[in-house]
Amino acid sequence: MWNTSKILRLKVLEAQIQRELRFITYPLNLSSKMVKGKQSVKQNKSVDSKQTITESPIQLDNSKNILIKIFAKPGAKQNAITDMSTEGVGVQINAPPTEGEANTELVKYLCQVLGLRKGNIVLDKGFKSRQKTIKLLETNMSTEQVTEKLQNEISSS
Repeated sequence: MWNTSKILRLKVLEAQIQRELRFITYPLNLSSKMVKGKQSVKQNKSVDSKQTITESPIQLDNSKNILIKIFAKPGAKQNAITDMSTEGVGVQINAPPTEGEANTELVKYLCQVLGLRKGNIVLDKGFKSRQKTIKLLETNMSTEQVTEKLQNEISSS
């Protein structure tokens, strides 16, 4: 008979094997590259240029909620959005990073900037980190509109 502990152990082993399989690489056939010479290099460049994807700190998740990557800077003199990069949106927060005060102030500030209610903005990840993920729930805004509002806030600061 299978009991729950055996099933659990099998699931853990299965997950470990799947993680290890991701890192297995297959040997390249070097002889075909040597014969083709420069032609294979040109083919690789064209494939790489097609696979280039522009990353944004503002994305949609599977349930169509908007996710914003934030790099928080608590303890600032005033609330402000400092910059936007592929890594995240830099936000200065006028609150100390203790007991969740900076997180609360961050959500209030983003409500003000984006024109949303407090219930529509949730701190999804990074409760004790400077790198956070904010989730916008049930909003009719697109990622482009969110980006535009954040850019307007940067330019007005």
